[in-house]
Amino acid sequence: MKTILTGVRANSVPTIGNYLGAMLPMVRLANQYSKDSHVNIFVPDLHSIISEVDGDLKANTIRTLKYYLAGGLEINENVHIYRQSRVPAHSELCWILNCVATMGEMSRMTQYKDKSEGRESCNVGIFDYPVLMTADILLYDATYVPLGEDQFQHIELARNLATRFNHRFGEIFTVPAKTADQVKFMGMDGGIRIRDLLNPEKKMSKSTKAENSKIMLDDEPAKAGKKIMSATTDSLGKVKFDMFNQPGVSNLLQIEALANDVPLQDVIATWAGETRYGDLKQKVASSVMRLLEEFQAQMAKVSDEMVYGLLESGEKYANEVANAKLYEVQKAFNLR
Repeated sequence: MKTILTGVRANSVPTIGNYLGAMLPMVRLANQYSKDSHVNIFVPDLHSIISEVDGDLKANTIRTLKYYLAGGLEINENVHIYRQSRVPAHSELCWILNCVATMGEMSRMTQYKDKSEGRESCNVGIFDYPVLMTADILLYDATYVPLGEDQFQHIELARNLATRFNHRFGEIFTVPAKTADQVKFMGMDGGIRIRDLLNPEKKMSKSTKAENSKIMLDDEPAKAGKKIMSATTDSLGKVKFDMFNQPGVSNLLQIEALANDVPLQDVIATWAGETRYGDLKQKVASSVMRLLEEFQAQMAKVSDEMVYGLLESGEKYANEVANAKLYEVQKAFNLR
């Protein structure tokens, strides 16, 4: 059985971009493939502490897992939910892979450059977390890792380290699918990246100070609708999907497609030839308000006890699989 794996940091309430671009597509993929594939959904809480955590990390972790369940995740014997920190093999394999990775390839990581820009210094975790991410993937022989386009470089790192390790020690790790195949598996023409509503040149971020630039999952639906209505578009007067020349309009079309779980091309075709941005905003605002109303109603039904029960079984599975893989790696280095 193939393994599909994904994780979402639990630092604070996610934006609708996190939900539509990462969580909901993963829920849909999990429900589609869990009949004949292992689906690992974990909270990478060790990744979370590379920066200041907004709120209580333990509480944030439980809430994050509730998002998946509220989003419609169907649980069966092949769906495994766990916390990264409760599987010690992640940390040990990260150290071993640090002895395989090079300073050169790590210093070229775009995320490291972005996160360290403007700082006199930063913690080592910011530099090294792509290796921990590689360990997260390789421990479970994951083939597919659905994620946003800003993480594609880390998939290539995982592929490179797995290939390098296998060349030295034999076929111990499954090499994840290449980026093009990852994108094809996700069913997208490119990585999913919902844009900032006020500055669509940037990704929507929960850390942005401007409240109207982002929609949070706990926003009141009416408030979210107003944010859509104030979204930046352009002066071209033509509804067209063109992320380079019309990122604001394109972002609205993408949100409309994801909110309604329909192909982007269908939405593009529906709005072809239209010129009234106000009509588009009204439609997207309506879709987003409905989405939030339905999601928040489901969220209220998911209890802490339900999540802890799933974690107990998921973490038992994760430790068994991860420890078995780690033992193979330890033997390769004559540590065992």
